[in-house]
Amino acid sequence: MRARLVLVPNLLGVATPSDVLPRRTIEAAQRLQHFVVETPKVARAFLKTLSPERVIADIAMVACNESNAVSQCLAWLSAGIDVGVISDAGCPGMADPGALFVAAAHQANVSVVPLVGPSSLLLGLMASGLNGQHVTFHGYLPAKPLERDTALKALDRAIHTTNTKLSATQAFIETPYRNAAMLAAILQNVASKTVLCVAQNLASDGERIVAKPVGQWSKQDADWVGEKSPTLFLLGQFATP
Repeated sequence: MRARLVLVPNLLGVATPSDVLPRRTIEAAQRLQHFVVETPKVARAFLKTLSPERVIADIAMVACNESNAVSQCLAWLSAGIDVGVISDAGCPGMADPGALFVAAAHQANVSVVPLVGPSSLLLGLMASGLNGQHVTFHGYLPAKPLERDTALKALDRAIHTTNTKLSATQAFIETPYRNAAMLAAILQNVASKTVLCVAQNLASDGERIVAKPVGQWSKQDADWVGEKSPTLFLLGQFATP
C-alpha cells in the first residue's frame, strides 16, 4: 500500500484523550512511528497520553520549523512510510504550519487522511449562536496595539453590512497571556451592539463559553477571560430567522 500523510488532531487542553478523541484517531496515532510536529516536546507529551507504555524515544520526529522538515517528510513518504502531522493543539493545518506538509503531499500525489478530533474554531462557532454559514478565521490578529485596534475596527465594519444574513462571523485566537489585553481592545474598538463570544478551554477542563453584546461585558467577565488559557474570540451578530 502507498504511504499516507495522516493528520492527527491534538487535545485543546487538559483532558482524557478517550473523552475527546474517537477510537479510530487514537489507534491511528498509536500505529504511526514517524511524525512532523509543531513542537516536539508537546507532541511527545500528547503521544504519551495515548500509549503510556510506548517508548517515545523510538518515534522518529521532525519539527515543522526545521529547514529540512518538508524534504524529510517527503523522503519518509517516498519510502512507503506513513507520516503523522501533529499541531500543538487542535487540528493540523489550522493556524499552524501543517498546511505546508499537506500541500507538499498533494503535489507529490500522496494521499492525505484527516482524522476526527477537536477544532476550537468549529466548537466555538457551534456554541456561539453567531452566523455559521459565513465565517472568516483570521488566526492571530496583529500583536502591536495600534495594528490590532485597526484590525478590530475593520472586522467590526465587515460585520455590519446592509444584508445581515451575509455578514460573516469574524473569529480569531490569541496567545493566552494577551487575553486580557485583547478583551480590553475589543471593548474599546468594537461597537456595543456587536456580539462577542469568548470560548475558553474548549473540550478541556474548565470549559467556559459566553456570548453577548460587547456593551454587556463587565469587569467580572474580564477577570476570567484574562486567565492564561487557550481562548477563541468570535465577533458577529446573533443568528435570526
